[in-house]
Amino acid sequence: MSKNVRAHIALFIVALIYGGNYSVAKLVLDDNYIQPLGFIVMRAMSGLVLFWIAHLMFIREDVDKKDFPLIIVCAIFGIAVNQMFFFMGLKYTTPINASLIMTTTPILVLLTSAIIVKEKITIQKMIGIAFGAIGAIVLISFGKELSFNQSQILGDVMILINAISYGIYLVLVKKLMTRYHPITVIKWIFTIGIFMVLPFGIGDLKAVQWTDFNQTIWLAVIYVLIGATFLTYLLNAFALKVVNASVVSIYIYLQPLLATLIALLMGKDELGFVKILAAIFIFIGVYLVSAPSKQPPNKTSKSHKISK
Repeated sequence: MSKNVRAHIALFIVALIYGGNYSVAKLVLDDNYIQPLGFIVMRAMSGLVLFWIAHLMFIREDVDKKDFPLIIVCAIFGIAVNQMFFFMGLKYTTPINASLIMTTTPILVLLTSAIIVKEKITIQKMIGIAFGAIGAIVLISFGKELSFNQSQILGDVMILINAISYGIYLVLVKKLMTRYHPITVIKWIFTIGIFMVLPFGIGDLKAVQWTDFNQTIWLAVIYVLIGATFLTYLLNAFALKVVNASVVSIYIYLQPLLATLIALLMGKDELGFVKILAAIFIFIGVYLVSAPSKQPPNKTSKSHKISK
């Protein structure tokens, strides 16, 4: 199996996990079992512990001091801003609104890549993102009502900040993935990130009444800490060693599709023409962004002999 195929399998699993994260995390947040910032501290702590264990067991690689400024910036956008604003936003808005806003991430990644790493914005990628966005938006919003009351608008803005932050993180962390093993990079990002979120969420974490947790809430917490934190960061990191950030981001459009498929398998949703059409649009979008762009042949000038 080629590295490219393995990268796409990893991204598919990430999309599957994140597809359920909106609803699973909201189980914990809605009933105030854990406040958003306390939940972020738990995520950062679990990521820190799990990635350190994995690094000590399998990698043991050192990082050059000159790369730590970039690691700190990645921790800001990939852990602190990204996670805090997502969970605070999810507390106030709906999973539908949050899912719709996250469809802006591939566009933001494409623009960020063009600005920061001078990646060429091809027509093929723009068409692919447009197809994926249309499919995802139709799938998320079809037959549902969006809500825009004052508190939810605040949540929507927070989710948008999260999307922008995540887009910047994907572009910046790609540079580190070309130099080090993914586990090494993510270990240090979580190590630095924990100190950024701890002052904001330690109070909320201390206030958690652990005895109030039932089996469903414990399973939801485990899902977020191991699935939506450790596994997603790890698999995204492995994928970023092989593909560029725009390919990683386009898989966000698969999240609502996979969530719909899970609902269909559980008998909680029905398959219709609109959903099939939306799925086709999403797959076309993912293919166009993932497939290499066809470059026109370069016109080579006539070679001249160099006299010695």
